[in-house]
Amino acid sequence: MERSANLLLTILLAVILVAIGTAGYMLIEDWPMLDSVYMTVITLSTIGYGEVNPVSQPGRIFTLILIVMGVGFFLYVIGNVVQFLVEGRIRLILGRHKLDKQINQLNNHYIICGYGRMGRAFCRYLIQRGLKFVVLEKSDERVPVMNTDHVLYVTGEATVEENLLKAGIKRASNLIATLGTDADNVLLVLLAKGLNPGLYVVARASQNASKKPLDTAGADVVVSPYDVGARRIAHAILRPNVIRFLEYAFADESTDIHIEELPVSENSRLVGVSLKDSGIRHLHNLNILSIIEEDGDMLFNPSADTKLRAGESVIAVGTMRDLKRMEELLNP
Repeated sequence: MERSANLLLTILLAVILVAIGTAGYMLIEDWPMLDSVYMTVITLSTIGYGEVNPVSQPGRIFTLILIVMGVGFFLYVIGNVVQFLVEGRIRLILGRHKLDKQINQLNNHYIICGYGRMGRAFCRYLIQRGLKFVVLEKSDERVPVMNTDHVLYVTGEATVEENLLKAGIKRASNLIATLGTDADNVLLVLLAKGLNPGLYVVARASQNASKKPLDTAGADVVVSPYDVGARRIAHAILRPNVIRFLEYAFADESTDIHIEELPVSENSRLVGVSLKDSGIRHLHNLNILSIIEEDGDMLFNPSADTKLRAGESVIAVGTMRDLKRMEELLNP
């Protein structure tokens, strides 16, 4: 808005100066309009081709005044240009400094490598959940989009160690590799695991042949969008109501049904308490679908006598409010 106003003012001043000069020569020297406009333009632009007609003493005084006004006008234009360039550069530097400061304050955050369609959709999900993340994106063309989405980002190749360090990889808890090629994702996983061995890495595989290299590189989970899409279509035909329920739990923002993984810490007062005595069902209105034991084994549909132990995770379904309350009990 401010830039448009400055441009409009500059054009208006130029028109006024030309109008004043033209009117002045027509009144003082009694020149025709074309000669007056021509003399005004060459005077304001300081080209100095020479006078089109003999100029009287009052005409010369008017020309001097017009030259001073023209010089002032051009100084004003140059000042605006310099201000625009300097302010733009300062704004860029301050904006980047603010982003770097916010990134440096993050801990246990997510790093999203690639802000394409999949990366952007995943970031929207993290924003909905109130989770902290940093985007690593090599394309400068996506910077305006990331600014509009108000996400923290680092520009540059995700496969460059310096950029991963800027994104706080040593303090991060998860990394999502959604780069354009599987080869880049393999390299990224190797580099990320080398910088932070405890990092939980989820990688996208465009081809089935890339799954094994990504596993070997150290990815904790390898996801193939094509396989997931194929299974989704098959289940939509064979088990439509099951898919409908899962969409409610995972994708539908209009309903308050969610499935969450809730870790059990050693400080929880429910450690050593059976499910039937924990009040999870009748007090917190939650259903326990599974318990992930400390060694990774999954116990489906645990019995009411099953006791909760530290280091386990509970897979529960319910409203977000009830899940949050349960999370505070299990992980105070």
